[in-house]
Amino acid sequence: MICYFPAENIPGEQRTALTPTTARELTKLGFTVTAQPGLGQASYYENAAYVEVGATLVDDHAAALAAADIVCRVRKPSLDDLTRLKRGALHLSFLDPFNEPELLQACARAGVSAVSLEMIPRTTLAQKMDALSSQASLAGYAAVIQAAARLKLALPMMMTPAGTILPARVFVIGAGVAGLQAIATAKRLGARVEAFDTRPVVEEQVKSLGAKFIKIDLGSSGQTAGGYAQALTPEQIAKQQAGMARVCAQADIVIATAKVFGRRAPRLVTQTMLDGMKPGSVVVDLAIESGGNVEGSHPGEDVITPKGVLLLGDANLESTTAYHATQVLAANFSAWLTHFWDAKGKTLRLNRDDEILRGCLLTHDGAIVHPQFLPKN
Repeated sequence: MICYFPAENIPGEQRTALTPTTARELTKLGFTVTAQPGLGQASYYENAAYVEVGATLVDDHAAALAAADIVCRVRKPSLDDLTRLKRGALHLSFLDPFNEPELLQACARAGVSAVSLEMIPRTTLAQKMDALSSQASLAGYAAVIQAAARLKLALPMMMTPAGTILPARVFVIGAGVAGLQAIATAKRLGARVEAFDTRPVVEEQVKSLGAKFIKIDLGSSGQTAGGYAQALTPEQIAKQQAGMARVCAQADIVIATAKVFGRRAPRLVTQTMLDGMKPGSVVVDLAIESGGNVEGSHPGEDVITPKGVLLLGDANLESTTAYHATQVLAANFSAWLTHFWDAKGKTLRLNRDDEILRGCLLTHDGAIVHPQFLPKN
């Protein structure tokens, strides 16, 4: 089977779905691995390294798509690319399915089996394929690094002959994968860290990393079966905002990571809260692509509020660590393909009864098949 890895064409996207290591693994399994020249250049994986392990570089992108049985890429395909795929081909990438109904319909019309990385179940068996978690961890790390680079303060406490420098204060909103990594990174850099999450179950994890867990009484709240925070009511959001305003006012860095899977991100940091923060403070909104946790934040644009608070606008923090983001993301792709590989038949065995496939296969045999995205009558 031919597995094709095109270069990414989204501005600012420096990751790719293939490394020389995973190209070697897939070739050994029996895949014919083809790739577009330059796909790894932005993440420091050279063309020659792919060729050395058995991958074939194909200059003609259209021809490579037409010949492929499987296409793997980081971002969603263009509609033009979909029309070039043969019927029955499999396409694996991030698809943003809750916000891309037209793309799903186009996949179905093209007869493409579309697999969404976002929809891979968060189960023990699927851990090696969990691209959301692998990338969120790096985003949490990068959020702290980028904020620290823009903050006009040192993060750790320093004892100097001229006096003591107090540690900077970091407030992390949301203690999922990204939030926990942000907490750990800020602590390693010597900051004083506080964190809040609507899920009381994560308090112990926050404390184990050396941070203070901020308690705000929201009434009944928790998490979904997949480990995501449940959506809050407007009344609960108002209580949360009031409780966080005091912490934000004392913070030098605020990192907001709160996402509700499949829905617009909740607006948690209001303009009033920003106005109460210290001039020179830095705010990072990791939910900026899905609506944003922070009022006034804009994807791709840094904003300074009238009170002098800097809102970072990077919507793809993972790409600032492109080498390692690609390393783990390519391993996620390889794990998915390996799981469904039939070594005897030298083909993918797509068992529709498989729990992982049921969770992430969106279109197949010319139709939308995932129950969450079926057309409503």
